[in-house]
Order: sequence, then structure tokens, then C-alpha cells
Amino acid sequence: MTNQFSLAYLTVLGCPPPEMTYIAAKTGYDFISLRPIHMGVPGEHDVSLTESRTLLCETKKAMADTGMKLLDIELARICEDIDPKSYQPAMEVAAELGGRHVLSSVWTKDRSLAMERFAELCELAKPFGLTIDLEFVPIAGVSTLAGAVDILTAVNKKNAGLMIDVHHFQRSREKVEDLDSLPREWFRYVHLCDAPVAIPESTEEMTRILREERSYVGEGGIDVASILSRIPQVPYSIELPHAKRLKELGYEEFARQCLVSAKRYLNTHTVDRQTEEIRKID
Repeated sequence: MTNQFSLAYLTVLGCPPPEMTYIAAKTGYDFISLRPIHMGVPGEHDVSLTESRTLLCETKKAMADTGMKLLDIELARICEDIDPKSYQPAMEVAAELGGRHVLSSVWTKDRSLAMERFAELCELAKPFGLTIDLEFVPIAGVSTLAGAVDILTAVNKKNAGLMIDVHHFQRSREKVEDLDSLPREWFRYVHLCDAPVAIPESTEEMTRILREERSYVGEGGIDVASILSRIPQVPYSIELPHAKRLKELGYEEFARQCLVSAKRYLNTHTVDRQTEEIRKID
């Protein structure tokens, strides 16, 4: 099965969706991963797809012109002060653009609240034909694979899933063997990037690398192939923010180099999902 790739919004932070769509098509991606939900971080595109019908129409035109498809939208955060219903306009946009998934993460330590709101998100997404895919983040409320599995198991929704980011997986010191016992249907896509093998001691440094200095796949020290070997064949969304390189190269060339490096890595590593053996091709 041929690998498929999506250009994630954080990789080209600030790029308007229509331009991002044309760039993704020109540089060889199969999908785009958009952010119609404002995160309030510096560098974000000023206007959301939920706020401008013109922008939405321009994005639809770009997708029609290029044949580009929408893989997922982000980020439906679960927090004490955010009502899950506020994400409905973004879900409507995702459905209108033919999207499949909504990325979610938990930023509260209140387990009961997290489960209640995650279950609500799944119910809200159901009429739109969308899945809610939970990502654990080492700086968030749910920061480990076990924490994410706990929520998914307890909520037990058919449209709930697990999204593995290889950066977060390594930073949370997870073991690849722990992926083996999980339901295969939970896996729908993966976030691909790399990072130095040394895990930062401070939350501040981990956050900085996570948000603005990840490495090209194969450039860092994460054993990406071993992680992928335990996950079914799914699209790879390249989420690879690197502020300096983005500024130097521009949106298009940086997006291209992210994809080229990922393909090079996968072409020189065999990911055998049957025997779960990884070998480097000399």
C-alpha cells in the first residue's frame, strides 16, 4: 500500500487555507490538515474558516482545482472553560470540505470532566460523519498513552480514536510494545516528525521544541520506524513546526523539504507490520 501524506497546519503556521491547499498539491501531498479553530497562538492566520464564508469558498475552490482532500481539522481542546458545543461550527466546516477527523487533546487533570466532554464531542461529531481522535501531549492534562487509552476505553464511542504523534510518543517515554494490544480501528492517522533523542528536562524547553523546532524525519533521534511498525497503514500527517526554517525557506519550500525527508526516511527503512521487524536498507 502506498504511503499517503498530509500537510499539517502547524508546519506552515499562518498560511491561509487556500494558499496552503495549492502548496500541498504543488509539493506532492495527498491531504491537508486545517485549523479552523483558533488557538490564540502567535503567527496564526487572522481569519478562521468558521468566520469567513469567502475564505471557505476560496478553500473549496482550491481543493476542487487541485483535487486535494481534507484529512482532519484541529484542535478540539478539552478544558474547564471551553464548551464542546463551541466546536460545532468547525465540525460543519470540516464536513462541508469533506473532512474525516477532528483532532482532540485534554488539558485538564479532572478525569471525570475529561471523559464527559470527550464523550460529548463524539456525539456532536456523529451527525457530521466525523471521528474524534485523541492525542496525548506531554505538556497537557492527558500526557501519556495510558491516559488516552483510559479515556477511550471508558467512553467507548465508535467514532473515537487514538492519534499518535511520534514526537509526543518519544517525549512521554512510551514503549512501542504497548501499542500492540490496542484496537486497530482506533488508528486513523499519525503525526510524523522527528526531534533530538535527548528529552528536555524542563517543560519550557520541551514546549519550545514541540511548537517551533522539530526536526525533519530521519534527522533527529526518534526511532520513527519502530513506532510506525506497531500502527496499521494510515495517512501520515507531517506536523513539523520549525520557525527558523520556515522563515528562511518560505511556506512552499519548507513544506516540500518536510515531505522529501519523510519519504526518504520511509524509503530507507522497512516498516514490516506483520512481523514487526524494522531494518535499515543499506
